Amino acid sequence: MTIAATHAIHNQTSAVSDAGKAKRDRIIYWITTGIVSAVMLFSIINFTFLQGYPFPEGGFVHLHLPNYFRIELTIAKILGLAALLVPGVPTKVKEFAYFGFGLTLLSASIAHFSVGDASRSVLFVIDPLIFFGLLTVSYVYFNKMRANRRGVIGAH
Repeated sequence: MTIAATHAIHNQTSAVSDAGKAKRDRIIYWITTGIVSAVMLFSIINFTFLQGYPFPEGGFVHLHLPNYFRIELTIAKILGLAALLVPGVPTKVKEFAYFGFGLTLLSASIAHFSVGDASRSVLFVIDPLIFFGLLTVSYVYFNKMRANRRGVIGAH
């Protein structure tokens, strides 16, 4: 076998391997983005329609937050979901959504800890951190997919 034939076989194998990695990256991205989006959608529904769940006085009252913040946060989460899920949204806008969701999740964990919810159930504090981890994975794979697209576009 000639060196040229060996390189041709290697290049074909590499292309198949890269396609498999790209598919895996898309799957990981969409699973983690879907989970985080579902959590954000649930919180929008909870803020809007289920004020007494899981705290009878309402989550924002329980966390000592003003009612206007509930409205602001609901609107911000709707816009963030649109930024992440609608195709063609500019990268900078998506990055703002990632940052906003990250800040929201970290703040939720701190807020629940500060009012003593960890004594009720440690999940009030840990759940937002788990979803923050999933958001981070989504962001990493968002950037991997962007880099792959730039590499493919740059290769032509």
